[in-house]
Amino acid sequence: MFSRRTPQVESFKHRAGKATRSQKRSFRDHAVPKHRERSQKPESPPLGSTLTSAIITIVVGREQRLFAAHEDVLCLSPFFAAACRGQFHEAHARRIDLPDEEPEIFSSVLEYLYKGDYYPRLHYNKRHDAWELEEAASPNPASPNGRGAVESTVYHNAVAGVLLKDTVIYCTAEKYGLENLKRLALRKQGLQSGIQCSTILASARYAYANTPDTDSKMRAHYLALIIRSRNTFKRSGTMQLEMEVGGRLFFDLFVAMCNHLSDVSNVT
Repeated sequence: MFSRRTPQVESFKHRAGKATRSQKRSFRDHAVPKHRERSQKPESPPLGSTLTSAIITIVVGREQRLFAAHEDVLCLSPFFAAACRGQFHEAHARRIDLPDEEPEIFSSVLEYLYKGDYYPRLHYNKRHDAWELEEAASPNPASPNGRGAVESTVYHNAVAGVLLKDTVIYCTAEKYGLENLKRLALRKQGLQSGIQCSTILASARYAYANTPDTDSKMRAHYLALIIRSRNTFKRSGTMQLEMEVGGRLFFDLFVAMCNHLSDVSNVT
């Protein structure tokens, strides 16, 4: 409902999280070892909770879209736990306003808090011993490759443009203190492919603007992604314009490229 697509011009065809054989340790520090993937459990309602706690109304976005959630579930997030304590210890209305959030993103966060995942759900393919997105794993005769179509982008009013949905969810989870949701969003983004270079760069800038400098996951993901697909990006007019604007992203990219060249030199 809230997402928009633009015609694909310069697209990145490789999976965002797919590592190449020559990839070195400096580009894998954001990865989660396979033996830990299945043991990580999402935030879930407290034991004994019967979802009978008070209902909180959340007003989201410029359109003031209304959401409702149980206080116990909402307070799994430290951000909302603090908001509830600060707002409801007096006899105020049980309402939280989030004017800067995108309704589609908040809907995914709320779905995660209740169900431990958000659409499209993550599916483990035992046959291929790999993770994949549920819709992409479902047969779809109408699709050119016989797979389901997965919406990977969302229109974000703050930047007046399209961003990768999982990046926005990751940054939102950072703000709400939901570490396992961050891991989930990062893994899902790694399964996306066919994304425009301009969308990747815009999303990378958004990630840098909405994560702390100590973030070693999503930022590293984008650096590795751009380096692995450097032949595509160096032909991109968007990349040239972005580099002329500059910023922390491109300094980090320079450092990462230097490390990559050092790794290659050491191997040869």
